[in-house]
Amino acid sequence: MTEDAPDIAFDDGLVPAVAQDADSGEVLMVAYVSREALARTRETGLAHYYSRTREELWQKGQSSGHVQHVEEVRVDCDGDTLLYLIDQEGGACHTGYRSCFYRTVDGEVVGDRVFDPEDVYE
Repeated sequence: MTEDAPDIAFDDGLVPAVAQDADSGEVLMVAYVSREALARTRETGLAHYYSRTREELWQKGQSSGHVQHVEEVRVDCDGDTLLYLIDQEGGACHTGYRSCFYRTVDGEVVGDRVFDPEDVYE
């Protein structure tokens, strides 16, 4: 971080992070990040998040192999949301789709399924 680095407003210890494909601009997923998750992301170059349901730090793709290589981390104007510009290996969604935003509000599937979750998760 530089001296002019923006303050990040970790509300209750977390901020939302949008994972966006660095080349195509496609939004792949949204998750939460703690201070530790952000530090680990910056140290390793791999996306780390905080699971609110499991209450633990996790590396994206640790069990599936579908990791996110983080090219850049940006912060919004209010300092309360992060943008991870990433290179996604495989699918970002645990349901097998490239993006978690694979369907419309009417239920139409508009995304591509890139793996079978039964083959990846036990």
